[in-house]
Amino acid sequence: MDSFELYFRIGIQHILDIQGYDHILFVLALCAVYIPRDWRKIVILVTAFTIGHSLTLALATFKIVQVRSDVIEFLIPVTIAITAFLTILKPRPSSGKNIQLNYLFALVFGLIHGLGFSNYLRELLGKEAMIWKPLLAFNVGLEVGQLVIVGIFLTVTGILVGIAGVNRRDWTLVIASCVFGIALSLMLETKFW
Repeated sequence: MDSFELYFRIGIQHILDIQGYDHILFVLALCAVYIPRDWRKIVILVTAFTIGHSLTLALATFKIVQVRSDVIEFLIPVTIAITAFLTILKPRPSSGKNIQLNYLFALVFGLIHGLGFSNYLRELLGKEAMIWKPLLAFNVGLEVGQLVIVGIFLTVTGILVGIAGVNRRDWTLVIASCVFGIALSLMLETKFW
């Protein structure tokens, strides 16, 4: 297995790993207001998140940016809680300027999430002579993993809302409320306090 494939797999695993479910929660909070026909908007949101994540991951890996890990461990569930709370307040998709604000939130919150994995990745990349290729592979894997989560979520949403007749607003509120509750619990569990 070459270096690109190895780090690509690590990127996918970073998202799909149930033990590190904070990423899954964030993606669900981002997607909660959407249904399958909105897939383009979701892809843009997830890509904005990946861009932010990739930027700080690279900066932290090169030791240009360093933030205490306990602060990041607290801020990650804060971003999840904020995203879920905003969805609870407005359980319908945004349009116009509001959708651009969603992209900005996804990008900024991606910056915070990127710092969360940087120490582990820096240790892995420390063995590599050229780290650009593994860093790119990891981030591509990250994006693919997020799109898998989005695909699963949209499939379930399509079945429940489109076929089974579950009220779209109710489904959105259930997802956002569950994510919000879990995020609050994660915030309280951090060593930041």
